[in-house]
Amino acid sequence: MKIALIGYGKMGHMIEEVALERGHEIVARIDMDDAFDLNGADVAIEFTTPLTAKDNILRAWAQGVPVISGSTGWRPEELEVGDWKLEIEGSRVVVKDEAGKVMLVWSSNFSVGVNIFFEMNKWLAEKMENQPQYTPSITETHHIHKLDKPSGTAKTLAEGIRDIGIPRFRDIEIESIREGEVPGTHEVMWDSEEDTIVITHIAKGRRGFALGAVLAAEQLHVSI
Repeated sequence: MKIALIGYGKMGHMIEEVALERGHEIVARIDMDDAFDLNGADVAIEFTTPLTAKDNILRAWAQGVPVISGSTGWRPEELEVGDWKLEIEGSRVVVKDEAGKVMLVWSSNFSVGVNIFFEMNKWLAEKMENQPQYTPSITETHHIHKLDKPSGTAKTLAEGIRDIGIPRFRDIEIESIREGEVPGTHEVMWDSEEDTIVITHIAKGRRGFALGAVLAAEQLHVSI
């Protein structure tokens, strides 16, 4: 598979490493003010900023290239897709063109472990429906370079709890901490006077996010 990297910072370099290990070819590396030429890529993987993600995706579409996007701090619902179809699938948003071809897969977090964590979070929230003594809260910790606050993953966790449809789950406190070079820690706490239940996901580095993005690109490419 021919992959174009949009955003060539630390995440871009890690995605490149994982993609090459899995036998793919990197045909374009675009960063900052580079010329936006995807060089015939089958798929573009975009990890940039909430200020540039939308424009990057539209530019890729103009070249007929579908996109895997992990940029948070914005939502694909902001895109003007016309007759294209926008589908929300759990923590992912998928955009398909008129012919049904997938042109965008966006997720607040592509990590395989985090997506399992999302499912655990929903399961636990469902168990709390008849346990009014528990109050949920979320704490997320990331490196000082992360621009969006709270993180997209924390927002997805909160949405997973709210989607249960229980009124007392509507207002969930999210605490955001920025320190050092922490790759990402998310903690969901259910607190009561009697005890506290905590589930936590701790990223050990960027590789898990990179692998998940490449796996998503592989799945998208097979579907084309």
